[in-house]
Amino acid sequence: MTTTNTSVIKKLLLIFLIFSALYFAKEFLMPLFIGGILATLFLPFSKWLESKKIPRSLAVFFCLLALLLTIALLISVLGWKMSELFTDIDMIKEKAIQKSQEIQTYIFNNLNISIKEQDAILKSEKPSVSNIMEMMFGSIAYVFSTLILVLVYYVFLLYYRTHIRNFFLKVSARSEREEMEQMIDRSTHISQQYLLGLLKMIVCLWIMYGIGFSIIGVENAIFFAILCGILEIVPFVGNIIGTTITVLVTSINGGDTTLLIGIIATYGIVQFIQGWVLEPLIVGAQVKINALFTIIALIIGELIWGIPGIILAIPLTAIFKIMCDHIESLKPYGFLIGEVETRKSNKSTLDDIKIRLSNLGKTK
Repeated sequence: MTTTNTSVIKKLLLIFLIFSALYFAKEFLMPLFIGGILATLFLPFSKWLESKKIPRSLAVFFCLLALLLTIALLISVLGWKMSELFTDIDMIKEKAIQKSQEIQTYIFNNLNISIKEQDAILKSEKPSVSNIMEMMFGSIAYVFSTLILVLVYYVFLLYYRTHIRNFFLKVSARSEREEMEQMIDRSTHISQQYLLGLLKMIVCLWIMYGIGFSIIGVENAIFFAILCGILEIVPFVGNIIGTTITVLVTSINGGDTTLLIGIIATYGIVQFIQGWVLEPLIVGAQVKINALFTIIALIIGELIWGIPGIILAIPLTAIFKIMCDHIESLKPYGFLIGEVETRKSNKSTLDDIKIRLSNLGKTK
């Protein structure tokens, strides 16, 4: 064991500098990474268009149109379902006020805090209208400017992809160029597979939640199904947040205990199908990161870049693992964050599902 205190300190300092750079350069790096991930998603479409003798500039333009149409379609569907939800907004407000009064009465009876004192506390914590408007306009301006940057990076990364690839090959030693080419190809492939798998998973969740919520009688079932599906972009906690919102809104609308239990049961059934059937079939082992470092990546992503960091955490960590697997000195770190191999790698996805289901039956 020849590791010295100096080498450990150097490694810790390097990690600190990397995360500091990511944090302070987020205004530049975050749109660049989002644009890059989206560019890898539409790369097969661009290559297909170019194979049909379409110039690259025109192919990239069609890719931009496809991305904008996808965003517009998603916003339209959400807006349409939200308009239906807002038709009942007066009733929801009335029931929310009624629930808040019941909570205030409960606090008064159990904690001996008068309703006047509770109102005073709420007023002291409530931001002013001007502050709310200022934050709202600031957020809209930030989102709009970031979206423009993302689209710009998306277009130019697609257009100059060969030029950028040749740059990485040129800066590599001649003996390492083949390894660098493999690393670039695998990184691009992982990003594509992760995003395509995520999109397929979201559509499947829309269908399952839509059927489940409709059967048990949830009002605006399609809206909440879409919400729960979209929140799948945040692993582990996304579906929980969507289901919690569904339970809260349903309870405000006067949903009884049976309906609330039905929502939770629907969530449990969907999670079972997702974890044991859909993920092996759709996502598979494309992103080989173990659960511990998946959670760590999500937490670090949120600390550094907020919500966009949560969305980017998994694909960027997967790309980092590929880099570690191709660089000799970093291979132990790739092994650390990788998935634990507990079975032979030549088993098919269906065999994997059968093994999981048989193991589940044995535990009962």
